[in-house]
Amino acid sequence: MCICIPTKIVNMVFIGYPGDKEFIVADAGMPKSSENLLRAARERFGEDSRARSILLTHGHFDHVGSVIELAEEWDCPIYAHPEEMPYVTGKKGYPTPDATVEGGMVAKLSPTFPVDPIDLESWVMAYPEDGTVPHLPEFQWIHVPGHTPGQVALFREKDRLLLSADAFVSTKQEKLYQVATQQFEINGPPAYLTTDWEAAKESVIRLQQLKPEYAVTGHGPAARGEDLQTGLERLVERWEDEVVPDHGRFVEDEE
Repeated sequence: MCICIPTKIVNMVFIGYPGDKEFIVADAGMPKSSENLLRAARERFGEDSRARSILLTHGHFDHVGSVIELAEEWDCPIYAHPEEMPYVTGKKGYPTPDATVEGGMVAKLSPTFPVDPIDLESWVMAYPEDGTVPHLPEFQWIHVPGHTPGQVALFREKDRLLLSADAFVSTKQEKLYQVATQQFEINGPPAYLTTDWEAAKESVIRLQQLKPEYAVTGHGPAARGEDLQTGLERLVERWEDEVVPDHGRFVEDEE
């Protein structure tokens, strides 16, 4: 059972059944969200429950904001893709977000977002090379770079459940109104922080080919059924015209 927990503008997920003493966490929300996340965990799994591990989809600040506090509380390992390791072991920061991409207020404010690396070296280890997910034998991890070099999605084939990270999202992230209202629309990754658009498209195609029935994206409401599948088809078909910015630092780098 997966339970999506919105933390301001980003989603994190508990994987486990109510009353279980141990569960799995995917991503770790915004900074200063740890108390709310711990409270939510206690309400669902019990006062003495704990996470067996924290699975990171990538290391952007809104996905690792409370990870240190959670790891300390639960004394649990953290997993990340090898290509994401420099950004989560204090060695390398992400590029400054690009405010010049067309969009709205969020895009214009994006250069204020934290990009310094977080240091998780005491807890973090790489996902197994064979694509398995520790403690979740029904899931596989899938490398979906583009938004970041080591971004991963998580997929459970038996019910075609996809945790897509920011490979695609279900609320357009560049515009403040859509973010504030959580307006549903299948969109590409946040443009101001996506550094490799060719890889990002290949990642969305890879996820579309899985034919997910239900998706929890990094941002926005859950998507399912025809809305999800037709949204992904449209996304791929109109990628160059509607997803890739007409201009911007990361677009110019590719040219």
